[in-house]
Amino acid sequence: MTKRAFDSPLREHGRIQMTLMSIRTISSREVYRNSWLRLREDEIERSNGARGVYGVVDKDDCAIIIPIEGDRIYLVEQFRYTIQQRSLELPQGGWETADINPEELARGELREETGFDAATMTHLGMLYIAYGFANQKQHVFLATGLTHVGTDFDAEEHDLTMHSFSLSEFEQMLLDGTIRDCSTLAAWGLYKLWKEKQGRAVDGSALASR
Repeated sequence: MTKRAFDSPLREHGRIQMTLMSIRTISSREVYRNSWLRLREDEIERSNGARGVYGVVDKDDCAIIIPIEGDRIYLVEQFRYTIQQRSLELPQGGWETADINPEELARGELREETGFDAATMTHLGMLYIAYGFANQKQHVFLATGLTHVGTDFDAEEHDLTMHSFSLSEFEQMLLDGTIRDCSTLAAWGLYKLWKEKQGRAVDGSALASR
């Protein structure tokens, strides 16, 4: 079962966004490529006539999943090579495949990293991870109705472990810096806004029925 939370408000301002394009690409060259990403350097010209270069990382879409069962949330812990530390975060990842169905990806990542299947996946929205230098999109899903069917780690996830926390414990770890993954924080903020909006809708329906 799939639910769609709400449409991105950016769609309402598409016309305005188009008029604000202030940088044009003059040329582009590939600098580096591997199985996970492509790095290119673009020669650009700004609307004021100034020219320069822009390094861009092209990377396929990924997904981050918020697995909640009752008052508990499931996180994964793994070693993040770039910071040389273990990190506690929401399940997330990509398959380095273009044009993949976001829900299929999210369900696959949830199964790989936690061993859970979800009865319901609610698409909360899409975020850009770091659009200062990369164009990767991250789809945010809420996973509920969880059934444990067994993990399916890939070779890169050999050290991954799963942990369960109460929602209050999870939020405290976000506040005290135990969890420093920006994708986890952003996804949780989106979920909280969505949940608040759902509550208002329920309250409005109750008032209308009186």
